Amino acid sequence: MILRNLDLLTHDPGAFILFMILLLTALVASFTIHEFSHALVATTLGDNTAERLGRLSLNPKVHLDPAGSLMVLLAGFGWGKPVPVDPRAFGAKALRSMMLVAVAGPLANFTLAFLIVVLFKIGFVDAPDQLGEIALLPLNSSVSAVIAQFLAITLLLNLVLGLFNLLPLAPLDGSSVVLVLVPKELAYRLARFERFGPGILIGIIALDMFANTGIISRIIDVPIRILDKAI
Repeated sequence: MILRNLDLLTHDPGAFILFMILLLTALVASFTIHEFSHALVATTLGDNTAERLGRLSLNPKVHLDPAGSLMVLLAGFGWGKPVPVDPRAFGAKALRSMMLVAVAGPLANFTLAFLIVVLFKIGFVDAPDQLGEIALLPLNSSVSAVIAQFLAITLLLNLVLGLFNLLPLAPLDGSSVVLVLVPKELAYRLARFERFGPGILIGIIALDMFANTGIISRIIDVPIRILDKAI
């Protein structure tokens, strides 16, 4: 996101400053809600690890991951600090519980995105012409325009975070979901390859950023086009 708007720093510094304030605020809120939801579901299902480590909190400081946050600024997608979970605390239903904990984060992002769509739909604020192409505002814009801009950025960011985290690669949430959906024998085999997940993920991100493959953007474009028609 930031790379695509660096030219504003010289052409329109005020618009760049406003964009960064709105983006960073949306980033902090989105990651906090995502990781808090993981911690809340894990605690509800019987694992108090997150609570003991201070992660059952809406304090952004405990949830932001420096590398993941930087990736959002540079590439438009990223991750928060993973919530620690002890599968042994879930007993015989460990795999199912791990899936519910994993799904909680993306579901929270999708829920927030849906609520913003409702605000646009009922005319609380004016919706952007295209979600994927948010028009930037001058620093002296009206309060209503800034609110609409913030909601549009938050909607897009939560949609991206939710979808990105559902990719079936460790340490993303989708890896835990896949282990439950596939047969047990295959799940055990896939679990052995989880250690390679971060390397594969970094490779995909690098290709998307530097080779312009558009792998991530293709995943995200479809729901964005659907939402554009909805609002």
